[in-house]
Amino acid sequence: MFQIFQNKDAFISAFTAKLANDYQVDLKDSTPYQQYMALASLVKELIMTNWELTQKTIKEKQLKQVYYFSMEFLMGRLLTNNLMNLGIYKVVKEAFDELGININDVEDAETDAGLGNGGLGRLAACFLDSLASLSYPGHGVSIRYQKGFFTQKFVNGYQVEIPEEWLEHGYAWEVCKEDEAVIVPFYGEVQEEVINGKKVIKLVNAQYVKAIPYDIPIVGDKTKTTNTLTLWKAEPYGAYPENIEREVYEASVRKISESLYPDDSTDEGKILRLKQQYFFVCAGLRRIINEHKKTYGTFENFPEKVALHINDTHPTLLIPELMRILMDEENYTFEKAWEITTKTCAYTNHTILAEALEKWPVHYFAPLLPRIYQIIQEIDTRFREVLIDKYGKDDPRVNSLAIINNNLIHMAHLCIVASFSVNGVAELHTKILKEVEMKEFNQLFPNKFNNKTNGISHRRWLYHTNPELMEFLNKYIGEGWENDFNRLSKLNDYVKDEKAKKDFYLVKQARKQILADYILKKEGIKVDVNSIFDVQVKRLHEYKRQLMNALHIMHLYNTLKEDKEFYDSFYPQTFIFGAKAASSYYMAKKIIKLINTIAEKVNNDEKVNKKIKVVFVENYNVSYAELIMNAANISEQISTASKEASGTGNMKLMMNGAITLGTLDGANIEIVNLVGSENAIIFGMTAEEVTTHYKNKDYNPREVYENTPILKRVVDQLINGFFTNVDQNEFFDIYDNLLNRGDYFFVLKDFEAYTKAQRYANQLYKNQDKWLEMALINIANSAFFSSDRTITQYAEEIWNLEHLPL
Repeated sequence: MFQIFQNKDAFISAFTAKLANDYQVDLKDSTPYQQYMALASLVKELIMTNWELTQKTIKEKQLKQVYYFSMEFLMGRLLTNNLMNLGIYKVVKEAFDELGININDVEDAETDAGLGNGGLGRLAACFLDSLASLSYPGHGVSIRYQKGFFTQKFVNGYQVEIPEEWLEHGYAWEVCKEDEAVIVPFYGEVQEEVINGKKVIKLVNAQYVKAIPYDIPIVGDKTKTTNTLTLWKAEPYGAYPENIEREVYEASVRKISESLYPDDSTDEGKILRLKQQYFFVCAGLRRIINEHKKTYGTFENFPEKVALHINDTHPTLLIPELMRILMDEENYTFEKAWEITTKTCAYTNHTILAEALEKWPVHYFAPLLPRIYQIIQEIDTRFREVLIDKYGKDDPRVNSLAIINNNLIHMAHLCIVASFSVNGVAELHTKILKEVEMKEFNQLFPNKFNNKTNGISHRRWLYHTNPELMEFLNKYIGEGWENDFNRLSKLNDYVKDEKAKKDFYLVKQARKQILADYILKKEGIKVDVNSIFDVQVKRLHEYKRQLMNALHIMHLYNTLKEDKEFYDSFYPQTFIFGAKAASSYYMAKKIIKLINTIAEKVNNDEKVNKKIKVVFVENYNVSYAELIMNAANISEQISTASKEASGTGNMKLMMNGAITLGTLDGANIEIVNLVGSENAIIFGMTAEEVTTHYKNKDYNPREVYENTPILKRVVDQLINGFFTNVDQNEFFDIYDNLLNRGDYFFVLKDFEAYTKAQRYANQLYKNQDKWLEMALINIANSAFFSSDRTITQYAEEIWNLEHLPL
């Protein structure tokens, strides 16, 4: 198959034949979508050879594999990635140029896979790319969400969620393996029998769901290694339950793989989320178990051949499910099953936010997963005995560290107790885990906690998506840097070079023009490419403090309207937001409405809009991010210190030459350590100051409000009729949250420092010589944040993987 990609003439012949065979059209009558599908089909045929070779080599060499379980894999489009990694992009582009086809139109015909929302899913996707590119045997496991997360629409400034129909025309890269479908049970009763002197445990009267795997090849860069992302689809099982109407059962089953993070504000929604978590864990593990038994015929070597990685707490049920299989099906004792399980499972913690450290009420859990609940009870009982032996039965730690406490199952506790490794994702995050949030667990298991700072795929986020910067780097540090990303440090030799700075300025301006054109096309807003592109793109959450950004823009509006000296000295600035709010997250959706209302006021003011513009891009996704990241001048990373575990947007923006304006939170700290404090703009409270305020309960937001006139003015404007196009009480809940409900994320406390940091950045940008030097220093020192480095650490220090000899 490779022959057809060896030169453009061979490819043209195969491509036109494919179009004719599959769509019965001539090239001149074909659509970009048909062209995309024909090209993807040819590429997939090429991939299949390496995919089969990878699987064969793993079996023959009996290599250990990691299975990365995650609720999200935000893959983005795969066509460009596959063409680049296979080394055939140039041939295809040359052929398309000759045929009069715009390759960008073909790339745009692919829909973003609806498999994630934010950093968690994008990180998982980058990890898969690095695993394959480094020739490690590692695979992903998740759910094939029929309707994705959601497509975001703005109606009168409000977010409206529409099903994400990414599978409407099928998905070119997947392979359905219906013959490998497995059965997942819910509900029922646990029945114990003694057969031939042995206790046999069965689940009877259960409701069964059929789980069908869809495999997607993950193509490594310049290697034959091709790993697998398996997505599971839920379908009704042939044996319908007798006590439920057929239509009700079918609808309940299909909801399991319908959408990511369904609304959990109701009991039904909570149970659905729990079903999803067990569904993909049970199905994924069953397939792994079947393959292992087929290859080795024993479980004694399971930890030596398999690593199960739990990405955040969503896949925690891997632990009791593996225990169940080992005890109930393979007849291992609890002690032996626990030994195997605790040598196989590893856990990454991504947050210290209490809301994200899942706790499942027993009254939901026990009826839905009765046998799994029994196993968790047994784990809890035995762990309590360990705690009592160590601390005494009356010590409060016996309850506070328990897995089941106050009729809640603490999933993070189960992960910590049962995993051989627990890692944080940035230096500060891991420090907080070890010294504050999980201090007692760290004392109990002193060698278990470790740090693995997150990383991103430099191939996708620089090499593939920013060709102008790629050519710039080729010119100054030489070709091949993408294969040895540490070579980026050579750019430090050119940070004061006038020609290099001028060339980089042209790179950035070209990318800004591309984004500006796209924003005009998609959002209908014309932005000035010579303005500062100030970017805050990430999921909408109060701790990420998009609200503080919005209040600052209101302050700018007031000052620009009234202060001529300020107006004249202010450098034009475009504020670009991109974010989705969870469908049931009221305050986040209200903040979206506020930002869109500010945008309407600012953008329609003929005086102010010459200095500032506000753009909230609709339906922010990976494809939009690929345009925004490499066009940004300022990277807004303004989360409340101690709340952001790591962040990955900060890395993507830094890698493309944006200057970090942020708090000392997450990976911002490591960015500053690498580039120097003089090459970032840092403001606000430290994590220690934040945690001290929480501990002492001494923060009074109203006092800050009363003593900061510019802040008091914008907060009052939320409710005093300043926004003439909305009801005066539209933003009362935001106002109330800030002043009367504690301002939990310290928006008011950090506002004045943020305003000063913004003013400094705005004036600094006028000194282009200095700004460009800072931008080049950021790029030159970004190699540390390659996910290749992160995955190498995981592979060597946690998973104990060997490279595939391909």
